[in-house]
Amino acid sequence: MFVPDQSNCGELSLLLGNCEAAKSWQMVYLYTVLYITGFGAAGIRPCVSSFGADQFDEKSKDYKTHLDRFFNFFYLSVTLGAIIAFTLVVYVQMELGWGMAFGTLAMAMGISNALFFAGTPLYRHRLPGGSPLTRVAQVLVASFRKRNAAFTSSEFIGLYEVPGLKSAINGSRKIPHSDDFIWLDKAALQLKEDGLEPSPWKLCTVTQVEEVKILIRLIPIPACTVMLSLVLTEYLTLSVQQAYTLNTHIQHLKLPVTCMPVFPGLSIFLILSLYYSVFVPITRRITGNPHGASQLQRVGIGLAVSIISVAWAGLFENYRRHYAIQHGFEFNFLTQMPDLTAYWLLIQYCLIGVAEVFCIVGLLEFLYEEAPDAMKSIGSAYAALAGGLGCFAATILNNIVKAATRDSDGKSWLSQNINTGRFDCLYWLLTLLSFLNFCVFLWSAHRYKYRAVESEEDKSRALL
Repeated sequence: MFVPDQSNCGELSLLLGNCEAAKSWQMVYLYTVLYITGFGAAGIRPCVSSFGADQFDEKSKDYKTHLDRFFNFFYLSVTLGAIIAFTLVVYVQMELGWGMAFGTLAMAMGISNALFFAGTPLYRHRLPGGSPLTRVAQVLVASFRKRNAAFTSSEFIGLYEVPGLKSAINGSRKIPHSDDFIWLDKAALQLKEDGLEPSPWKLCTVTQVEEVKILIRLIPIPACTVMLSLVLTEYLTLSVQQAYTLNTHIQHLKLPVTCMPVFPGLSIFLILSLYYSVFVPITRRITGNPHGASQLQRVGIGLAVSIISVAWAGLFENYRRHYAIQHGFEFNFLTQMPDLTAYWLLIQYCLIGVAEVFCIVGLLEFLYEEAPDAMKSIGSAYAALAGGLGCFAATILNNIVKAATRDSDGKSWLSQNINTGRFDCLYWLLTLLSFLNFCVFLWSAHRYKYRAVESEEDKSRALL
């Protein structure tokens, strides 16, 4: 009822687009469910990593080490989930259909929710500081209202901050004033006309203004990881199309093409397992950093490895395409070439898995440590937003490439026939864009100013 008739929709018909089209109401139902799922993921992804990191005691001498290990193991658990999705869930879908596959996922989510709520009495909770978006809006509105006020005016009393050691924001330490984004300081510009009990939409504290400054300073770093998300999105589609033309047999076992994306997950699992025993000791000798590399260095390593990955993808696709043409497979793009194995794709998969480990894990830890105390989830949301923007950017890039490279016969770099298309040129374009993005990251990381760090005694006051 909720899906079109698939009785005559085989693999060939599916690839050629000859299956029965979905009705309008079925598409509305599908998009509604998908957007509800996305809405739920938007609530989970930014909060779960921040909430998990909040469980560690900031007064502990091993706090940094515990935090570093937490984000690694957090991403390891995410990777295990992806591996299960690309293997067990794919098997359920192939054997029992989409309905049972989605039902299995729904049951898994129900069990995980029950386990999460069962542990509520054991959790360590940060004091709620109110809506962070409201505080950001208050700073922007107050600074706009006082845009014409001068710091040298006779009405100027000073930059407003509540007296005492504690911030006006629950769960947050006071943040010292900085000289960046001076125009935002007007939100904290205390004038005689403000009175004794000013509205927060007219006058904000220095800490509140500094929160907004920190959020602005953070933007370039996660923005540079959008390119990595774009490459990952392209791999999920282009590499699968490549695998359809290659031999996916391991001895007498044939691996489903839809399981190919499991290999980046396996490489992530392997790298995270060896991270503390191999990578950290080696890099510690080079950098002198007790954790091997700083968060921004790890993000940079990830972006650099992603360039190597996509460059290799271009080289192999160029070889695969010429091999197909030379051996008479130019127009048989749905036929596997028996003498060319799909496991050459593992190189680009493993490299992008390594890039993901360094970049995403380093980014999550960096955003958590640098975000204001009462805005940790906003910092984590930056990483999730970068991932989503990467998916949208991939769609936009593909549309531009198709329009720009389409000839009079309707062929383009992204032709349905992969052997007459030029996926290799797209990979080279991605290599160039990734390199330019890496240069922008180096410039942004060099210019980034870390937030002021207060004493351990002050840190503890923000927590229960």
